Amino acid sequence: MERIITLIPGDGIGKGIIDATTKIIEATGAKITWDVQEAGLLANEKYGNPLPEETLKSIEKNKIALKGPLTTPVGVGFRSINVALRQHFKLFANVRPIKSFDGIDSLHNGVDLVIVRENTEDLYKGIEYMVTKDVAESIKIITKEASLKICNFAFDLARQEKRNKVTLVHKANIMKFSDGLFLKSGAEVSSNYKDIEFEDVIVDAMAMKMVMNPKDYSVIVAPNLYGDILSDLGAGLIGGLGIAPSGNIGENCAIFEPVHGSAPDIAGKNIANPTSAILSGVMLLKYIKEFEAASKIEKALEEVLKDKEKCTIDIGGKLSTTEFTNAVIGKIKDL
Repeated sequence: MERIITLIPGDGIGKGIIDATTKIIEATGAKITWDVQEAGLLANEKYGNPLPEETLKSIEKNKIALKGPLTTPVGVGFRSINVALRQHFKLFANVRPIKSFDGIDSLHNGVDLVIVRENTEDLYKGIEYMVTKDVAESIKIITKEASLKICNFAFDLARQEKRNKVTLVHKANIMKFSDGLFLKSGAEVSSNYKDIEFEDVIVDAMAMKMVMNPKDYSVIVAPNLYGDILSDLGAGLIGGLGIAPSGNIGENCAIFEPVHGSAPDIAGKNIANPTSAILSGVMLLKYIKEFEAASKIEKALEEVLKDKEKCTIDIGGKLSTTEFTNAVIGKIKDL
């Protein structure tokens, strides 16, 4: 059965790395038709809206999307389109696998964990205002409903992937009501998963523990802000944001995207590393149960990354985006 999937190239290096990803997916023989839509800075310039109605309608119809990075102006202009999409489609779970690859220089080898981040509330609700001209206030929202949902998702993922521990991250020693509610919700959910170990760690201690002993962790579940920060830390452990994918999952919709930014300084130079986008494509394929195609890409990518000469510049190689893409496709054809 052919799937129609919304495709949003994004800003900056987005077009290059998303083109690479679609070519690699197509090389597996997966039956996918891409419904190309616009969002971000270019859409804002063209339509006066960074998130056009046509793009929303496409995702609503297709229920699944692959998108490139979108630029969010700092301190001015429109709010994050990524956050807007997550809230609009109620994509409550942000899933970020952190897995090291042979051949990639990193702080640790053999890392294999997943960060599950609550995706719809916390400070990312965007409820903020100026109290006076010199005082700003942001409101943190944590609900029991969202906390239970994300914790259940984390435990279900652990069980599906045969992972034996879930670690909940919080700051309940200081924020006793908001983070306290998140912690209580996680403990409540854990009682229904006796086969999976449960622990909780204060977020600042977790940052240290992840740097020192990342292999101690398997599934980490966290409120929105902590999950955002820790997932970037996790990417740093395995070689950088360029090899860290992500998926935003809701009850009947999902959007997959690389975790890094749009890197406008290298846009159009054909030197961007498409690995994060490719791995996000792998997550998409698994989501639509194209497991054979996903496995082919994973195996091919692992083989290419072992050879430093075949890597992109940011991870110590010499290849352009196009050359790297062709190397992966070549490995797929050899499988």
